[in-house]
Amino acid sequence: MTTEMQEITITEDKPLLTGQADSSKDAELAARILLDQGQEHSVETPHGVLHVTLHGTRNSRRPAILTFHDVGLDSKSCFQPLFKFDEMQEIVKNFTLIHIDAPGQEDGAAVYPAGYQYLSMETIAEMIPAVLQFFNFRTVIGVGVGAGAYILTRFTLANPDSVEGLVLVNIDPNARGWMDWAAQKLSSVTSSLTEQIMSHLFSQEELSSNTDVVQSHRERINKAPHLLNIELFWKTYNSRRDLNLDRSSTFKCPVMLVVGDQAPYEDAAVECNSKLDPTSTSFLKMADAGGLPQLTQPAKLTEAFKYFIQGMGYMASSCMTRLSRSRTTSLSSSYSVEGSRSRSRTLSQGSQGGQMPPSPSQTMEVSC
Repeated sequence: MTTEMQEITITEDKPLLTGQADSSKDAELAARILLDQGQEHSVETPHGVLHVTLHGTRNSRRPAILTFHDVGLDSKSCFQPLFKFDEMQEIVKNFTLIHIDAPGQEDGAAVYPAGYQYLSMETIAEMIPAVLQFFNFRTVIGVGVGAGAYILTRFTLANPDSVEGLVLVNIDPNARGWMDWAAQKLSSVTSSLTEQIMSHLFSQEELSSNTDVVQSHRERINKAPHLLNIELFWKTYNSRRDLNLDRSSTFKCPVMLVVGDQAPYEDAAVECNSKLDPTSTSFLKMADAGGLPQLTQPAKLTEAFKYFIQGMGYMASSCMTRLSRSRTTSLSSSYSVEGSRSRSRTLSQGSQGGQMPPSPSQTMEVSC
């Protein structure tokens, strides 16, 4: 009897339970770090190496959200404020995020030697399939800003079965005309590279006001050790070719176009909307958003993005955001009044306005 009591005492499993609890905490901490900071990868492609940051796990049951940044930015400065926004976390926890940095644009990138021939916008788009293959994702939901929107559009047109949805912020599908080319040449003589890019990123009103966002980005670009790389990306974007969009060669997937009022590419985004299939395109024009709505209006863009994903059949049971809940009363009457319009629906989202989730079968032109 005494021996049995001793054996029970010896095989006591409290230390094991404690170890299991510690392991569970360590795993939870590691998962949180992976979600917050991301896991960086260097992905080999037929045209060179891409710096890619993965947030979340490689769960391929749903499409990944794949982002591509604008000129003068990298994936962190372009998208971090949006994807770290509180109400965006419901989406982040349900999808894997894949952030791509254009060649040589990531923080800490080696500076290209003098005379380096930078890749064309078309070639950069051709690098993306290798990223999907690397992470074993069959499809993605693309989110691009400016130059990134152009690149993702190129990728989508060439790989229509790989993209389930496309969010294009500040898209300009047109090649530069002679007048634009002459203006760019004059600007390159009279303005520094930093100021040229700032005029690309922000509205004139924002530049005149010199907001904190403007100041921080101007300083970041000025002090960038790889400024030569940024200049090469800027030049190749300005040499882009026309996308030749029209309704006969439209996207297979739903598209949401986003632009801020008074943004540098407001007219280009409006023109792009007129060229796309109204049955699968949503147009979101955001008030008080300036040139980079993902930085200045993350709440509104999060709400619109959530509706966009729900329209694709994902996160159907997702709760409404605080922004939506505050507008529910006025929402119903505004939507019913505009319901008979066939081409587009315009809802004013002022203090008394509201917005309904865009249906993939109709275009919504929203001023919010």
